[in-house]
Amino acid sequence: MDLLLGFWERVTARNDVLPLIPAWLTIAAAAAIVLVPALWRACRNVVTIAHEGGHALVATLGGRQLDGIRLHSDTSGLTVSRGKPRGLGMVLTLLAGYSSPALLGLGAAWLLSLGYSVGLLWLLLAALALLLIQVRNWFGLWSVLATATVIFAVTWFGSAFVQSVFALLVTAFLLLGAVRTVIELQGSRSRRRGTASDADQLARLTHIPGLLWVGVFLIIAIACAVLGAGLLGSGG
Repeated sequence: MDLLLGFWERVTARNDVLPLIPAWLTIAAAAAIVLVPALWRACRNVVTIAHEGGHALVATLGGRQLDGIRLHSDTSGLTVSRGKPRGLGMVLTLLAGYSSPALLGLGAAWLLSLGYSVGLLWLLLAALALLLIQVRNWFGLWSVLATATVIFAVTWFGSAFVQSVFALLVTAFLLLGAVRTVIELQGSRSRRRGTASDADQLARLTHIPGLLWVGVFLIIAIACAVLGAGLLGSGG
């Protein structure tokens, strides 16, 4: 019982707000990861994990049967679920993919604004553990485990300052990375007609052009980034 209480106190402890200069440097580092091609390729799978996790969560909540998740070395992913091929549940499942990294980043920004850097990292670990159960390929397993290992190492061994910096880095990366993935989506669609992207699948289900769905994804991503920035600023 004492061990559990100690763990709970650690998870719910509030970290001090980062000084302004380290905070801005951390956000700049997140922007560099998103903007520099080599760094983006190395880290983009984190956004893909959030993307596929969003598909899986909404599919399950909508009553669909989840068959598994695959993550690929080209940073693409696939979530397979069974249920009605049409209807609101399928639309929401498809809508969740590109929206999830942005919404996750917004939720993370809210927790950071309250000072719960450690709690955020433990929640991310719990989410990765649930996701791991559904992964169905070796690269996907490695990708989720590697991500979880990095987060656990920072959470367990890092100082309060390191934890706060890392939590802010992850949050900013998700918010900015969500915007870039939507831009990449439209670039991919413009190069290849009739793709199987989420936007094109939504277009076939709803008879609303795929470009408009890309616009919806982009609005959500930008709105979350702006709101997240406001929350982080208020936390400072």
